Amino acid sequence: MKKMMSWVGVSILVLGLALLMVTPASTRTPANTPAVTAAAATPAPEPHPEIRRALEALRAARAHIKDAAHDFGGHRAEALEKVDQAIHQLEVCMQFDR
Repeated sequence: MKKMMSWVGVSILVLGLALLMVTPASTRTPANTPAVTAAAATPAPEPHPEIRRALEALRAARAHIKDAAHDFGGHRAEALEKVDQAIHQLEVCMQFDR
């Protein structure tokens, strides 16, 4: 009977050690080391990358329109006004979201 209890005890010990070895290291943290959360480990995503890219594209388009060789019958000035309005609206969107 004592031999059987010894085997059971040794089996439980071996099984426990085996499970400890199989458990991924990322789930084990030493007791004296603070755990690092996933949020702290990864940087926050850029807020509204599409709007930021649209602003960059509109500013580049504005520069191209402004530097155009022709007035295009007054349409260049109107296009600049509309682009400026669009830039302003997107800047307001970015401020509103804060």
